[in-house]
Amino acid sequence: MATNTKTTDYQLHLKGFVGGYDFDAGYVDYVLSKNEGKEVHVLIDSLGGRSNTALSIFSAFKRHGNVNVHFVGMNASAATIASLGAKRITMDSSAMYLVHKCSVGFLEWGQMNSDDLQALIDNIEHQKADLDKLDANIAQMYATRCKKDKADLLDLMKQGGWLTAEEALAWGFVDELTDYEGEDAPVLTDTMANAMSAAGIPVPNMPISPKLPTMSKQDQSAFMKFLSALTQCFSTSKHQESINSQTINPMKKIFTSICAILSCEHLLSQDGKITLDDAQLDTIESAISADKQTINNLNAEIQTLKTEKQTLSDANAQLQNEVNTLKQKPGDTTAHVVNDQHQQQRTEKTEAEEYFESRASAQSLFDSLP
Repeated sequence: MATNTKTTDYQLHLKGFVGGYDFDAGYVDYVLSKNEGKEVHVLIDSLGGRSNTALSIFSAFKRHGNVNVHFVGMNASAATIASLGAKRITMDSSAMYLVHKCSVGFLEWGQMNSDDLQALIDNIEHQKADLDKLDANIAQMYATRCKKDKADLLDLMKQGGWLTAEEALAWGFVDELTDYEGEDAPVLTDTMANAMSAAGIPVPNMPISPKLPTMSKQDQSAFMKFLSALTQCFSTSKHQESINSQTINPMKKIFTSICAILSCEHLLSQDGKITLDDAQLDTIESAISADKQTINNLNAEIQTLKTEKQTLSDANAQLQNEVNTLKQKPGDTTAHVVNDQHQQQRTEKTEAEEYFESRASAQSLFDSLP
């Protein structure tokens, strides 16, 4: 274990919900691009979130090639996956580490006939097959980092128990433990324990504080938003007892348009309320703005088409008036066509014609004598 009195300067602080605004793959790409060819230090303190975001960040760390990750606090699932692409991983001696099998939200409410049940069974089997593939992929990633058999990591994921820093080091998830000044041990509150239980995350065996004594009201509000978002990414197939013997039973709500915008299957409602994080609200706001712009564009096109239609109607009316005028005008007579012939030019007479005409003229003159 390394004992240090000076905290490392971190270029990235990834905290909260993996996939939220403060643990965003796009921002990670941006910071890494600004530090291309340089050593990058990343601080992680997160209970997890979306596996797709974690895999994206894992790939970004691996492509950069010179990333050092340091874990503090309590870190689980997607947060641990994201770190696997780092060149070196350290962990505060008081921090904790959790790996577990992937899960999806599941809750059906209502009556079904045999066809509905069969469709549900087919869908569940399909989801199970996808989860098995995802678990196998992540287990292989863990095994590569830990230099252990994939089967051993799958067994650990099935157990889903929290590891101390020493245990995480023994498994090979981290390369070194540290003891930086100012890094306090994580505090588990009853609110946090209840939320973790509802989200399907094992509750660590550590003392529980009934309140959040070191957090301001604003920090507590942000923390509760994180836990609410986290609950939407994890679930269990049976009811779990909370630390204070209360049970949280979220209910699946399907809002077709909203779920389509958020690319999710459903939203979880608890006590008639659904909580959305900032990233989800930004997504909805962007979709609404885009729809408004589309409507405005369509209205403009409609107005243009109306103008063109009126222009064509006016032109058609003008043509119709011209046709009616032509029908009312009397037709020209054909007499002038018949009589209006050009006088034929006299052709030159032959000698024979001149002879016979002279002879006829003489005969006519002779006949007229008394």
